[in-house]
Amino acid sequence: MLRIVLYQPEIPQNTGNVARTAVALGAELHLVRPFGFRWGDPRMRRAGLDYWKHLNYHLHDSWEAFLEALPGDARVWAMSAHAERSLYAARFRRGDWLLFGPETQGLPPEVMQQFPALKIPTPGPVRSLNLAVAVGVAAFEAYRQVAVE
Repeated sequence: MLRIVLYQPEIPQNTGNVARTAVALGAELHLVRPFGFRWGDPRMRRAGLDYWKHLNYHLHDSWEAFLEALPGDARVWAMSAHAERSLYAARFRRGDWLLFGPETQGLPPEVMQQFPALKIPTPGPVRSLNLAVAVGVAAFEAYRQVAVE
Protein backbone atom coordinates (compact mmCIF):
# COMPACT_ATOMS: atom_id res chain seq x y z
CA MET A 1 0.00 0.00 0.00
CA LEU A 2 1.19 3.49 -0.82
CA ARG A 3 0.52 6.62 1.18
CA ILE A 4 -0.15 9.98 -0.44
CA VAL A 5 0.36 13.11 1.65
CA LEU A 6 -0.98 16.55 0.74
CA TYR A 7 0.72 19.28 2.73
CA GLN A 8 -1.63 22.24 3.15
CA PRO A 9 -3.63 21.76 -0.08
CA GLU A 10 -5.28 24.92 -1.38
CA ILE A 11 -7.70 23.89 -4.13
CA PRO A 12 -10.65 21.66 -3.17
CA GLN A 13 -11.06 20.15 -6.64
CA ASN A 14 -7.45 18.95 -6.64
CA THR A 15 -7.93 17.35 -3.24
CA GLY A 16 -11.07 15.58 -4.50
CA ASN A 17 -9.26 14.31 -7.58
CA VAL A 18 -6.34 13.08 -5.45
CA ALA A 19 -8.83 11.29 -3.19
CA ARG A 20 -10.24 9.49 -6.22
CA THR A 21 -6.72 8.50 -7.32
CA ALA A 22 -6.00 7.17 -3.82
CA VAL A 23 -9.12 5.00 -3.96
CA ALA A 24 -8.16 3.72 -7.42
CA LEU A 25 -4.76 2.61 -6.07
CA GLY A 26 -5.92 1.39 -2.67
CA ALA A 27 -3.64 4.06 -1.16
CA GLU A 28 -4.05 5.96 2.09
CA LEU A 29 -4.49 9.71 1.83
CA HIS A 30 -3.02 11.96 4.53
CA LEU A 31 -3.99 15.64 4.58
CA VAL A 32 -2.01 18.17 6.60
CA ARG A 33 -3.77 21.34 7.77
CA PRO A 34 -4.28 24.19 7.29
CA PHE A 35 -6.26 23.80 4.07
CA GLY A 36 -7.09 26.59 1.64
CA PHE A 37 -10.76 25.53 1.83
CA ARG A 38 -13.25 24.15 4.32
CA TRP A 39 -13.22 20.38 4.83
CA GLY A 40 -16.32 19.02 3.12
CA ASP A 41 -16.33 21.79 0.48
CA PRO A 42 -18.87 20.75 -2.21
CA ARG A 43 -16.24 21.22 -4.96
CA MET A 44 -13.96 18.73 -3.22
CA ARG A 45 -16.82 16.29 -2.73
CA ARG A 46 -17.87 16.60 -6.38
CA ALA A 47 -14.35 15.98 -7.69
CA GLY A 48 -14.11 12.82 -5.57
CA LEU A 49 -17.48 11.63 -6.93
CA ASP A 50 -19.05 8.79 -4.95
CA TYR A 51 -15.72 7.25 -3.91
CA TRP A 52 -15.44 8.98 -0.53
CA LYS A 53 -16.93 5.98 1.28
CA HIS A 54 -14.01 3.88 0.00
CA LEU A 55 -11.27 6.36 0.91
CA ASN A 56 -8.88 5.55 3.74
CA TYR A 57 -7.85 9.03 4.86
CA HIS A 58 -6.27 10.75 7.84
CA LEU A 59 -6.45 14.43 8.77
CA HIS A 60 -3.47 15.97 10.58
CA ASP A 61 -3.95 19.30 12.34
CA SER A 62 -0.37 20.45 11.65
CA TRP A 63 2.94 19.40 10.14
CA GLU A 64 4.19 18.57 13.62
CA ALA A 65 1.16 16.33 14.24
CA PHE A 66 1.83 14.55 10.95
CA LEU A 67 5.49 13.97 11.86
CA GLU A 68 4.46 12.58 15.26
CA ALA A 69 2.11 10.11 13.55
CA LEU A 70 4.76 9.04 11.01
CA PRO A 71 6.23 5.61 11.83
CA GLY A 72 9.96 5.60 12.56
CA ASP A 73 10.72 3.39 9.56
CA ALA A 74 8.68 5.47 7.08
CA ARG A 75 10.23 6.18 3.68
CA VAL A 76 8.96 9.59 2.63
CA TRP A 77 9.63 11.04 -0.82
CA ALA A 78 9.18 14.81 -1.17
CA MET A 79 7.89 15.69 -4.63
CA SER A 80 9.06 19.01 -6.07
CA ALA A 81 9.61 20.61 -9.45
CA HIS A 82 12.88 21.93 -7.94
CA ALA A 83 14.34 18.52 -7.05
CA GLU A 84 17.43 17.23 -8.84
CA ARG A 85 16.56 13.52 -8.93
CA SER A 86 13.96 12.13 -11.32
CA LEU A 87 10.95 10.21 -10.10
CA TYR A 88 11.99 7.45 -12.50
CA ALA A 89 15.37 7.00 -10.78
CA ALA A 90 13.72 6.14 -7.45
CA ARG A 91 13.02 2.57 -6.38
CA PHE A 92 9.75 2.52 -4.50
CA ARG A 93 8.66 -0.06 -1.94
CA ARG A 94 5.32 -0.99 -0.44
CA GLY A 95 4.36 1.46 2.28
CA ASP A 96 6.28 4.43 0.84
CA TRP A 97 4.92 7.94 1.46
CA LEU A 98 4.64 10.44 -1.42
CA LEU A 99 4.58 14.02 -0.11
CA PHE A 100 3.20 16.91 -2.19
CA GLY A 101 3.07 20.61 -1.37
CA PRO A 102 0.42 23.27 -1.87
CA GLU A 103 -0.48 24.23 -5.41
CA THR A 104 0.85 27.79 -5.45
CA GLN A 105 4.12 27.31 -3.56
CA GLY A 106 5.10 23.67 -3.38
CA LEU A 107 6.83 22.30 -0.31
CA PRO A 108 8.70 24.83 1.84
CA PRO A 109 12.50 24.38 2.09
CA GLU A 110 12.36 23.28 5.73
CA VAL A 111 10.04 20.40 4.77
CA MET A 112 12.02 19.52 1.63
CA GLN A 113 15.24 19.17 3.66
CA GLN A 114 13.76 16.41 5.80
CA PHE A 115 13.31 13.84 3.01
CA PRO A 116 14.80 12.77 -0.32
CA ALA A 117 13.29 14.87 -3.11
CA LEU A 118 12.08 13.76 -6.52
CA LYS A 119 10.80 15.60 -9.57
CA ILE A 120 8.62 14.61 -12.48
CA PRO A 121 10.63 15.39 -15.60
CA THR A 122 8.78 17.78 -17.91
CA PRO A 123 10.56 18.29 -21.24
CA GLY A 124 8.09 20.99 -22.30
CA PRO A 125 8.21 24.64 -21.24
CA VAL A 126 6.15 24.41 -18.04
CA ARG A 127 7.25 25.21 -14.49
CA SER A 128 5.16 22.52 -12.86
CA LEU A 129 2.21 20.18 -13.25
CA ASN A 130 -1.22 20.51 -11.67
CA LEU A 131 -1.19 18.90 -8.21
CA ALA A 132 -3.75 16.22 -9.06
CA VAL A 133 -1.85 15.33 -12.25
CA ALA A 134 1.49 15.20 -10.40
CA VAL A 135 0.02 12.92 -7.75
CA GLY A 136 -1.39 10.67 -10.46
CA VAL A 137 1.92 10.42 -12.32
CA ALA A 138 3.99 9.75 -9.19
CA ALA A 139 1.52 7.44 -7.46
CA PHE A 140 0.97 5.27 -10.51
CA GLU A 141 4.73 5.01 -11.11
CA ALA A 142 5.22 3.93 -7.49
CA TYR A 143 2.34 1.48 -7.83
CA ARG A 144 3.77 0.11 -11.08
CA GLN A 145 7.04 -0.62 -9.33
CA VAL A 146 5.58 -2.26 -6.23
CA ALA A 147 2.97 -4.24 -8.18
CA VAL A 148 5.73 -6.20 -9.93
CA GLU A 149 7.71 -6.96 -6.74
